[in-house]
Formats: sequence, structure tokens, C-alpha cells
Amino acid sequence: MPAPLPLFDAVALRTLEARGIALLGGDPGVLMARAGAAAWRCVRKHWPQAARIVVACGPGNNGGDGYVLARLAREAGREVRVLRVAEPASALAQRACTAYLAAGGVIAGELGEADLIVDALFGIGLSRAPEGPAAALIAAINAHPAPVLALDVPSGIDAGRGCALGVAVVADRTLQFLARHRGLRTGAALDHCGELELAALDLPADVFEGLAPAAWGYRRDALAGFFPLRPRDAHKGRHGHVLCIGGDAGSGGAVLLAAQAALRCGAGLVSVATREAHVPALLARCPEAMVHAIEGTAALRPLLARADVVAVGPGLGQGEWGRALLAAALDSGKPRVLDADALNLLAERGADLRPEDVITPHPGEAARLLGVTTAEIQRDRFAAVAALQARYGAVAILKGAGSLVQADAGAPAVVCAGNPGMATGGMGDLLTGCIAALRGQGMSAADAAVAGALLHAAAGDAAAREDGERGLLPSDLLPWLRRLANPMRR
Repeated sequence: MPAPLPLFDAVALRTLEARGIALLGGDPGVLMARAGAAAWRCVRKHWPQAARIVVACGPGNNGGDGYVLARLAREAGREVRVLRVAEPASALAQRACTAYLAAGGVIAGELGEADLIVDALFGIGLSRAPEGPAAALIAAINAHPAPVLALDVPSGIDAGRGCALGVAVVADRTLQFLARHRGLRTGAALDHCGELELAALDLPADVFEGLAPAAWGYRRDALAGFFPLRPRDAHKGRHGHVLCIGGDAGSGGAVLLAAQAALRCGAGLVSVATREAHVPALLARCPEAMVHAIEGTAALRPLLARADVVAVGPGLGQGEWGRALLAAALDSGKPRVLDADALNLLAERGADLRPEDVITPHPGEAARLLGVTTAEIQRDRFAAVAALQARYGAVAILKGAGSLVQADAGAPAVVCAGNPGMATGGMGDLLTGCIAALRGQGMSAADAAVAGALLHAAAGDAAAREDGERGLLPSDLLPWLRRLANPMRR
């Protein structure tokens, strides 16, 4: 089965770079030459007709990679101009610049016309927002109609956290060197990287020995590893009884979506505890669910006793009804998936959850759970999801572009799927039902969180490919949840 992608942070990448240089005889120029050559191959592959190439070079070794590319492109007969915001600051970058100038290269003063712009301003070492001439050049690159290739990381993006430090290059393609950067798979980085490509620079695999990934990236092709074929003598009792709790007045659709997702993801039985007014509509839309009118905890307790896993929060509300039902769910001792108003109430009342529970906040809910701002959550999504898991003791999913899953103190999972069309009400209710169904079928909380988030995101991508992202509805994902949850079907 396809394995998840190992993703690394800046510390690990510096270690890889040092090991690579040592293996190549101690001359860092050899590694830079390989990086520049790999960048030139990338240009020839994706923009073979680009006759006029502008390379924006910074003062560090990322700029050095750019000078190497510029020299190779000029030697191949392309019209090349280099823009720079400062003189080379390292001996290595100066050596590459000198070689470019010796080959007849020129340093230009403005962007001008171009068929391709190469961003080699700042690499993984950038720790603050670009300023002055660098910020102005980045803004000019973004305003230019030519496509942009970023070397290693789009300048202005933090390769470890995934945030934009200030103004940042918006690239059409980013060529990463040595290893994949974890920060380019989540958050604001996704709007800046374009297509991601890796150039390992021909280093042997043993340079990674003893170097633990900082995260693991899961793409759609990893789904097959989570969904084996069912045995021929399967029956509904083997596949879990999910109880969905929610749907206060006016919010019955939320708990309906959770129930439908649980059924489409393979739950054996699904019960719904909701307001009496919603029972007829729920039964009409989803006759497979066992729908119960629940006005208090006395009627809820027998349902909790029969359930294998509890999904609580979709449409729950924050009134006395929702508070009482959440308290009963927390006292039940059953594995739980908590979302929406269950999380808002949890932030208010606090609770000790367990490793077999799953919480699924979006950035705003995560901010309330941690007592910080949404901007702080998005500034370092990796730190935020780790803090959620540590504070509440449950498996934490930080939703959003490049959703993150933290199950323990180890490396988090990054969901490398999903699209902007999924930014609409009700999508989180589907995810709650997905995860609860997988928990009911015997997956651990960690596996259910990763598999559920990946399945949900991949279903969103499949539905968007059919009719587009804008106007995508949560119910559009339901048929795809079923299809993608059966990757081994024959």
C-alpha cells in the first residue's frame, strides 16, 4: 500500500544539507550545483518554450541556486536577466554569482518582460517578513503576468509552520530540495506554492538515517491502507452502532448530515437523538437511521448504553438542552467524536477527555479551546494542534486547508487533500459522522481521525471535479464517501 509522505522541518533540512555536503567531499558548492541543475531541468520540463527568463536572487544560498540556474539557462541560449535585492552575502553565493557574470550574465534593474520568473530570494532560513526592496520585488513578481517557479520555498513563506510572514511570492510551482517541507502542506502556504515537486539531489537514502520526520503527509492513494475488504460473513453488529446527538431547534440538518455520513462510511447501525420536531424530516430523508425524540437526559441514557461510539455536537446548540446532552455524553464512558457546539461548550466548561476521543475544531473553535486568537492558531497550525492534543488528551484534528491530526506527542499527520469549495456550512458535520463510523468499525481513534479526514477531503475533491468548487454542498460528498471507502472493491 502507498506509504504516507515523510515531511521535514527546517532543523532536519539543515541536518540533511550538512550530511549531503559531507558525503560530497565537504564542498557545499557541489550541492548548490546540483540544486541549480535540478532547477534548470524543472524549467525545461514545465516551460520548454520560455525564451526570456528572469531570476530574482537573494543574498543567501537560495540566491546562489538561482545564479546557477541563470548561468545554465544562459549557456543554453535563453535570454536571462538576474534581479537582486542585495549583493551575495555568502562565499558560496558569491562564487555562483561570479560564474554567472563570467558567462556573460547581466544584472537588471527591473522585471520587464518575461516568459518565466524564478524566485530565488529567500529559502528556509527566513524568519521575518520581507522588507524594503525585497518586499517591493515580491509584490512586483506577484503583479507580473508571467508564471513563477519558486526554488525550495516561495519567498516569504515559513517552510516549517506554513504561514506567510508578510508579503510572499505566489508561485505556480515550487521545487523543494533534499526533502519535502512540512509547512508547504498546510495553511497559507497552499495559496503560494502552486504544484509541489521534489529534487532529492541524488543523495543516498542513508542521509535520512536517524532523522525522524516532523510530520506525515497523507494523499488520496493512502486510503486503500485503511479500508480492507470485509469478510463474507460480516453483519451489522460487527460494524458499530453510532449515536449522533444534536439538532436543536432550527439545526436538524446538521445532525442529519452526520448520520448520513456515518451510514455512507459503513456504520452498521446509526441512531439519532434530536428534537422531536426534526424526527419526521430525518426519517423522510434518511429512513436507514433510527431517530429518537429526546427532550432530556433520561431518554438519552438508554441510547448511550446501546451505542458503541457517540458523535456529539452537530446542531447541538449552547442552550440548556445541548448542555445537558453533552454532559450525559461525557459521562457515558463511550468513545466520542466532538464537534461544533460540543467544542464551544467544552471550551467554556472544560473537561478531561481520553485518548480514545476525537475533537475536530476549525481554527475559530481551536482558538476558543486554547484561549488564543484565530490568527495565532493560523500562525503556527502545527503548534496549535499539538497544544490541543496536550491540553485535552484526545486525538485532535485542526481543520482547514491541509487539516492536521495529532494523536500523541509524535509527528502529526497532514491531510494532503481538500479544496476551497468545502468551506461551507455542514462539511464539519459530515466529518464527524465519518470518524464516528470508522471508530465504530474498530479503528483506533488515531487511525479513524486520519482516515476519516482523508476520506472526507478526497470525497470533496472528487465531487468538485464533477461540477466545480463553488456551490459544492455537503450532501454532494455522500456518494463519494461510499465509493472512496471501498478502494479494495472488486
